[in-house]
Amino acid sequence: MTLRPLVAVFCFLMTSLVFCQDKQITLQDIWGGTFRTEGMQALHSMENGNQYSVLNFDRQSRTSTIDIYDYKTLKKVKTLVSSADIAEIQGFFDYSFNTDESKIILTTKSQPVFRRSTLGEYYIYDIASKEVTKVSDDLVQEPTLSPDGTKVAYGFENNLFVKDLKSGNVEQLTTDGEKNKIINGITDWVYEEEFSFVRAFDWNADSNQIAFIRFDETDVPEFSMDVYGSDLYQTQHVFKYPKAGEANSKVSLHLFDLDSKKLTELSVTKDYVDFYIPRLEWTNDANVLSVQFMNRHQNELDLWMIDTKANSSKVVLAEKDNAYIDVTFNLTFLKDNSFIWTSELDGFNHVYHYSKDGKLMNQVTKGNWEVTDYYGFNEKANTIYYQSTENGSINRDVYSIQLNGKNKKRLTEKVGTNSASFSADFTYFINTFSSAVTPQEYTLYSSKSGKVVKQIKDNDQLAKKLEGYVMSEKEFSTISVNGNDLNMWTIKPSNFDPNKTYPLFMYQYSGPGSQQVANRWNSANDYWYQMLAQQGYIVVCIDGRGTGFKGADFKKVTQNELGKFEVEDQIEAAKQLGTLDYIDAERIGIWGWSYGGFMSSNALFKGNDVFKMAIAVAPVTSWRFYDSIYTERYMTTPQENPTGYDENSPINHVDKLKGDFLLIHGTGDDNVHVQNTMRMVEALIQADKQFEWMIYPDKNHGIYGGNTRLHLYKKMTDFIHRTLGDKL
Repeated sequence: MTLRPLVAVFCFLMTSLVFCQDKQITLQDIWGGTFRTEGMQALHSMENGNQYSVLNFDRQSRTSTIDIYDYKTLKKVKTLVSSADIAEIQGFFDYSFNTDESKIILTTKSQPVFRRSTLGEYYIYDIASKEVTKVSDDLVQEPTLSPDGTKVAYGFENNLFVKDLKSGNVEQLTTDGEKNKIINGITDWVYEEEFSFVRAFDWNADSNQIAFIRFDETDVPEFSMDVYGSDLYQTQHVFKYPKAGEANSKVSLHLFDLDSKKLTELSVTKDYVDFYIPRLEWTNDANVLSVQFMNRHQNELDLWMIDTKANSSKVVLAEKDNAYIDVTFNLTFLKDNSFIWTSELDGFNHVYHYSKDGKLMNQVTKGNWEVTDYYGFNEKANTIYYQSTENGSINRDVYSIQLNGKNKKRLTEKVGTNSASFSADFTYFINTFSSAVTPQEYTLYSSKSGKVVKQIKDNDQLAKKLEGYVMSEKEFSTISVNGNDLNMWTIKPSNFDPNKTYPLFMYQYSGPGSQQVANRWNSANDYWYQMLAQQGYIVVCIDGRGTGFKGADFKKVTQNELGKFEVEDQIEAAKQLGTLDYIDAERIGIWGWSYGGFMSSNALFKGNDVFKMAIAVAPVTSWRFYDSIYTERYMTTPQENPTGYDENSPINHVDKLKGDFLLIHGTGDDNVHVQNTMRMVEALIQADKQFEWMIYPDKNHGIYGGNTRLHLYKKMTDFIHRTLGDKL
């Protein structure tokens, strides 16, 4: 009588154990935060070089703190600021110091404008006196403390203001700002999106001059989006958006002198026509401003030095390229005002050292690999720190090298993706490491020796949690396609059987200079691919021609013909993979988002004998619909290159559709307008082509918020099962 219960208990335990080891990934897991990683928020190295600050938030007490930690011990030294001690605010979610770290700007409220821009409520905390000053009763943009900490400049309603923190007086620097006409000191939509900055003003070292860019949007065509909301009538969001070939903002450079209260326009001695000012930055000399000017084709870039005291200017560096020049944030001025610059001059992105007059002193790094980040220059050790692909284009490592190009040292030892945050004096750096098999871990290193000092934080709990799930290896390899060895990763079912056949689902982005095949930890999409693999699909990603980190020639081969070579590579790769015994060549699908949606649409239309289905999320369907700076960088204007625009835009190939097509877009997409999808839909209808589509009301380019992402991925997963999974 005792045998039966024991057997039952034993079976129950074994079943539970197997279940725990074979847990299936669900969409609810992915979008419910089950696989969220731990990080270090708002890390800032203190000027003393011995300490760093981190933003912490106590969920129980709803308290925000800026805590100071010691590099050597990694122990908390003190709490510098706590929202619990500040009666004026309930909490804050971001912070920034002024130059001497005597004051802190605390961000308490924020509402998005576009991708990078926000309107916010800000307070200034004086560390010594513990006094709190509200920047403005209005929601303002980009508050920036003067280097001496006595004033704060900010943008409001397209004008610039400066507040004196001692007297409380507010001075309005410009008065002509007007919505959809004139913007002072804050970038317009297209600069923000494509040149990656919002604050278009800068303090000089003496805190008495502010240089800024003025945008005259008057002639830029307007784009409007209906915002449906929940009211009886919809509203409209109207903003200036220059599409390819259309008028851009007219930009000009200006200076406000706080001593003389004089506002002047700064000019250079070259007569530019239809140009960009993608960067401005004061040098160490309080009267010398550096400004970068670029032609509309973006294949010529000039670095100017403007002496605001002598009212003179000179170009110190001029670069030209047959295709385009990438604008970076890597310009760094040394004490003698010589400067560090990164460039693809020799065919790969490397570090260069120039004198203050623009004479090349040395090409610091060299080789058939790319410098992917520049961390800074240690004056005492005469050493530069950078990140690169020297250990393979899918990996990243941190290196040091002397300014003369000698004594290069690899400072990180693990193969994967390493990135660094250095102490102010470059004694230490906090390394963030991850790989396809290791979630993010944070480690303190010695910058001189490259040796580990201490472990700070890891994601071992997540790694242990994942041991209970069905997970497959992400296999890295290369595939020879159209004369190039292309990077590829593959995720197969964990119970993969080479004697069976599987449907193939391909993902790609493929945009110029991008990379999706990288040895780093999972994104949300990676968990989705793992889920699809456990359901019987083989998932593959291939970085074709035009993607980054393999040299300028490989990246820029797509110039003037976006969507030609990239699509050819995806089609040919699918054909090759379809010849493998374990892949069903009749069930190959492809998907992508944004540029990837443009690509997946083209692949299905042009590769209609290869792909059975495609999903396109927020796709560009014609380059004529997209913005001027991005599109013309790679295509020039549609007036100059009409065939390049039209021959590779999917909207012009809808007649070739044979397979299953799912088209998805958000109506509130200010980046890739829903116009792209509406025009594609109309073209498909007139070509008498059946397809499926999904519209997300008021959602932007990211299509998220509330239950949206879960709904989106359920929609896509169901479509994949219906079109590729019929034999599973």
